[in-house]
Amino acid sequence: MYSIGDLSKRTGVKIPTIRYYEQMGLLAAPERSKGNQRLYERRELERLAFIRHARELGLSIDAIGDLLALSEHPEHPCGEADRIASEHLAGVREKIARLRKLEHDLERIVACHGDHMIGDCHVIRALADHSLCESEH
Repeated sequence: MYSIGDLSKRTGVKIPTIRYYEQMGLLAAPERSKGNQRLYERRELERLAFIRHARELGLSIDAIGDLLALSEHPEHPCGEADRIASEHLAGVREKIARLRKLEHDLERIVACHGDHMIGDCHVIRALADHSLCESEH
């Protein structure tokens, strides 16, 4: 059995976050000791490690909940898990595309390299006039 502090140390997940995951239903309410201390089993440690890894990959709480529910049925096909991951991948790719546009606009904005007076500074002008950017961001 693990205390919440032990679980936190072993997984790198902060104690308030563990409690939050319990509130969100990602972790079951743990057993309590006679002193009312939360006590977790190895299964919860593994589940929390799964949640942490999924969060590091940027998956939403809802997606993680769905994946955890799917993991309870190892005999089922994995199509739904693949769909969830594929949708997340598509979202990541959209973000990357937006970030690339943002990077391009910022590169253009800083192209003057500080060689002008503030009154002629392209950074200041571009921030004041969105039409000087090439894309929406």
